[in-house]
Amino acid sequence: MGALIIKQMTKHSDDEILQDIVENPYMQYLIGLHEFTTKPPFAQSTITNFRKYITTEMIAEVNDELHRKRMNSNTDDNRSHGGPTDGDRTANSGKEETPRAANQGELLLDATCAPAYIAYPTDINLLNEAREKLETIIDTLQPHTAAPVKPRTYRRNARRNYLKFAKNRKPSKNLIRKTIKQQLQYVARDLNHIDAQFRITGDGLLSNTLRKRLVTIRKLYEQQRRMYETKTHSVEDRIVSISQPHVRPIVRGKTNAAVEFGAKVSVSLIDGYAFIDKLSWDAYNEQEQLIPAVETYRQRYGIFPEAVLADKIYRNRDNRAYCKKYGIRLSGPRLGRPPKETDRALLRQERYDVSKRNAIEGKFGEGKVKYGLDRIMARLKESSETVIAMAFFCMNINRRLRVLFCRFLDLLFSRFDVVLFGIYGFYE
Repeated sequence: MGALIIKQMTKHSDDEILQDIVENPYMQYLIGLHEFTTKPPFAQSTITNFRKYITTEMIAEVNDELHRKRMNSNTDDNRSHGGPTDGDRTANSGKEETPRAANQGELLLDATCAPAYIAYPTDINLLNEAREKLETIIDTLQPHTAAPVKPRTYRRNARRNYLKFAKNRKPSKNLIRKTIKQQLQYVARDLNHIDAQFRITGDGLLSNTLRKRLVTIRKLYEQQRRMYETKTHSVEDRIVSISQPHVRPIVRGKTNAAVEFGAKVSVSLIDGYAFIDKLSWDAYNEQEQLIPAVETYRQRYGIFPEAVLADKIYRNRDNRAYCKKYGIRLSGPRLGRPPKETDRALLRQERYDVSKRNAIEGKFGEGKVKYGLDRIMARLKESSETVIAMAFFCMNINRRLRVLFCRFLDLLFSRFDVVLFGIYGFYE
């Protein structure tokens, strides 16, 4: 676990992590070694295997425990930051018929995308990659079919046609459609050859990786053929990477990236601590996560938040009605026509909410710049989810350490002032 934390904070590869641990005594102390050693404490494959057993649910439990201990450690500090305290959590521990405690704290909500490390997907590139992988499968099965020669795949012509298209900087629509048709025909021919080989050898000669890859390529071919015949560019559960078929396009509408390819993550921010509410590889509307996030806040602290600071997309009628029912202030202007006379108090409140909501945007920036959320290097679905959860866990650890460091400085300088006051008082 310590090695995974080091990996997330340094953004190094698994072999680089082992070298870092060998060179740094404090990293060896972090992972639990009792004395300095110049030998790697474990093999590189151990990190990969261990990452498979760490789930997002386990990391979420550790996050909750980290924040719970922080809440228990200093009640006054929680009040200064606007968060609920232990006394507030027990104030509404009974049934809903009992008098409800006053709402406390601020809940910040937003969603982001953690892009996967894949090449930008285009139809022709995906079909060409599928064709090359199918040719590898054909070459693997051919010695076991007792055929004197390999099936005719026209791989040289297919490669030549693809390179001719790739070298064209501004291909026309007709050229794109013609090239897609050619690549579809090559892929279909290779799939027919593989089916004929399976009738002789079966699929037992293929490894699990090749078998899963073949299933992905069949689905990719069906999607591309359907889009070619219907002259569309969208399809349900569209595959954008053969090696990572779980990755889906996420429409973000940003200036620099209108569409990102990765996991969509809904996050709650409480007192600077980030919690993952939902992680999905399929696109969804984040406005549905407001009520579950508030209910999770209530289960965690026993009371409702005083305010929910969220983007415009969260301000639908259901969420507004829910917040009004429980006395929660939802950031943003009211529904309907704007009033003729501006209320300065409401304007100040809106400016305050906007400035406070910048904290969760900054948290996303921190994760993407410092903790690798801008490019998820893991290839498996479960491993990628673990990496994303570890990024938020490491951010919470650093948040906790900063709070402890500020308390240490406060305690140190308060004692220093007492000493100075005693010295000056003595001389006076």
